[in-house]
Amino acid sequence: MCGIAGIYHLTTPKPVDPLRVERMCDAMVHRGPDGAGVWTAPGVGLGHRRLSIIDVAGSPQPMLSGDGRAVLVFNGEIYNYRELRQELRGLGAEFRTDGDSEVILAAWQRWGTACLPRLHGMFAFAIYDTAERTLFLARDRLGVKPLFYAQLSDGSLAFASELKGLTAHPLLRREVDPLAVEDYLAWGYVPDHRSFLSGVHKLPAGHSLLLRHGQPLPAPRQWWDVSFAERRQGRASDLEAELLHLLRQAVTSRMVSDVPLGAFLSGGVDSSAVVALMAEASRDPVKTCSIGFDVSALDETSYARQVADRFHTDHSARTVASDDFEHVDLLAAMFDEPFADASALPTWRVCQLARETVTVALSGDGADEAFAGYRRQRFQWGEDRLRGILPQGLRGPLFGGLGALYPKADWAPRPLRAKSTLLSLAATSEAGYARSVGVLPPELRQDLYSPEFLRLRGAYRAEAMFEETMRRAPARSALDRAQYADLKFWLPGDILTKVDRTSMAVSLEAREPLLDHRLIEFAASLPESLRIRGGEGKWLLKKTMRRYLPDDILFRQKQGFVTPIADWFRGPLAESARAIGSSAALARTGWFDAGRIGAMADAHITGRSDHSRLLWQLLMLDRSLARLGIAA
Repeated sequence: MCGIAGIYHLTTPKPVDPLRVERMCDAMVHRGPDGAGVWTAPGVGLGHRRLSIIDVAGSPQPMLSGDGRAVLVFNGEIYNYRELRQELRGLGAEFRTDGDSEVILAAWQRWGTACLPRLHGMFAFAIYDTAERTLFLARDRLGVKPLFYAQLSDGSLAFASELKGLTAHPLLRREVDPLAVEDYLAWGYVPDHRSFLSGVHKLPAGHSLLLRHGQPLPAPRQWWDVSFAERRQGRASDLEAELLHLLRQAVTSRMVSDVPLGAFLSGGVDSSAVVALMAEASRDPVKTCSIGFDVSALDETSYARQVADRFHTDHSARTVASDDFEHVDLLAAMFDEPFADASALPTWRVCQLARETVTVALSGDGADEAFAGYRRQRFQWGEDRLRGILPQGLRGPLFGGLGALYPKADWAPRPLRAKSTLLSLAATSEAGYARSVGVLPPELRQDLYSPEFLRLRGAYRAEAMFEETMRRAPARSALDRAQYADLKFWLPGDILTKVDRTSMAVSLEAREPLLDHRLIEFAASLPESLRIRGGEGKWLLKKTMRRYLPDDILFRQKQGFVTPIADWFRGPLAESARAIGSSAALARTGWFDAGRIGAMADAHITGRSDHSRLLWQLLMLDRSLARLGIAA
């Protein structure tokens, strides 16, 4: 795992200062503490920070091809590089190293842009062709590895693995995109179709970009997508056998490493499944680690210990306490853009714990999106059946009116919190699901914004892109469209961003076997009855793993990596909650109604409402603004 950066002049091939590229890379030293390199030629400069995982002693970057024509900087891992190496050798390629970087170079020289579907792994890379003077940027299928880019005032394009790599360039403007603020308030993160800074872009997952001197910047080209439009036929037992084969293949391929390797273990279905298959494939005890909380109702370490004991892993655990809130500035520095998924804190802590003994850790991320494991997906499946019975003209007024009247009962047992369900049923399928995924609904955002910010935002609505993603999905049902949007929108923007930044902050490589693209494509083809059955999501996955895991792990209520911020803001962090609305960086923007924020903080502290997610969002926004020192 590494950090990459570069500068490419789109028009005049002006010299690139290698010190400028070096500074961009040094801003991301945490991504690659084991080595660094810079290569420049007229009109281009490429930089690299290396975390040594494969071929530890070799494979320095930037890497030149044997004939000197192509130059590569690469972040990620190619899990089938040995098979590709053998194929390319048969076609006449020669190799000087034992790693996967040179395989990418050889694949590019043999197949050009068509090399991408042959690469199995997680990656973001740049290849410069010295003869054609082209720069090729590519990102993996599901967006495990990030890549930011921006056009600058001197006619160049700069790119980097993290936003902080771009902000190290003196010509990058630090101005907030107000539409990104709307997106952030809606989702709790800035999705991949936008960046917090105006003029900065994220290369979308499964896309590439081919740049040529003398030509304008083109739009990214999609090279991979997942389709839910086809359905697998056959007996459930045969599909179960196929799934088990794919799971084993995904896990074992990600266990290749020249440095110590382990796994995150929460005690949930997904991480437990990964650990079970690792234990099956490993001669030695698997190293596992888990994080607990000082709020007992949210602590899952007993389940993690149960799985660790079952497979005799070398297990370690640690507790996150309320005083971990003091690390909020570190979190803001990790993400650059505001990021309000509060589980980032325990994710960072478990990465720290893992890094004490390993350099690579496997996670269970991706199964909920692929196999319909989220509660909201099951609700969408049921709600859309009702939408099919009642026409929109009847549903809208009926459920919309009931939803408007129903109180927002955060304090009540979950079955009594019907307001969101009623409002979802009043909307279209796409709008209803967007509401269930989002953090702050449109009416609450409208109430928080100042008149000036409403003018800046204009008619833009954050949910529109998500709804459009669902509408254009290659899918057959509402459940398909919901899962597609989760894979294309939620997964790269929230889950994978969280894992990448928190793991890279401690120089740990995180691998996601349940996001193997063959596994994702298989899951997308399953009949709905093999994804959801009897109210249970991930049905076929759970049935398949029943030979490894007990029912009290497989079928207990999903909890997730929940951080007890609601309790924190009512206890040791109450004063911090009260101060959010008037904090310096946030107040200077003039974007929000400070009085309204103060009233919501008081309502939360006294227990009348649960506004913890909003308070955390605003706090992280404030700290990100202060950290970046950008103009509103």
